[in-house]
Amino acid sequence: MAAADLGAELGERATLLQFSSAFCAPCRATRRVLGEVAGMVPGVAHIEIDAEARLELVRALGVLRTPTVLVLDAGGRVVRRAVGQPRKADVIAALGEVV
Repeated sequence: MAAADLGAELGERATLLQFSSAFCAPCRATRRVLGEVAGMVPGVAHIEIDAEARLELVRALGVLRTPTVLVLDAGGRVVRRAVGQPRKADVIAALGEVV
């Protein structure tokens, strides 16, 4: 996965890639959690994608529900996937495996 595919720069060490939809309450909470974690861990970026606006990417990555969070390593490879609102501790643990 490259920055050009996402329309945003990947994190130096890892990227939290969130797929959301407009009327998804858990997506808003997920945005907050991922933003906090990205702010705490140097070299980690949070990118949020509107699933409805990027259907080609949704299909290519097999995203079936929102929120879906993909953890990408520094090279843009998907190393973890979670569906639903994540807990902050789980996001930090997933990043621990990558960075």
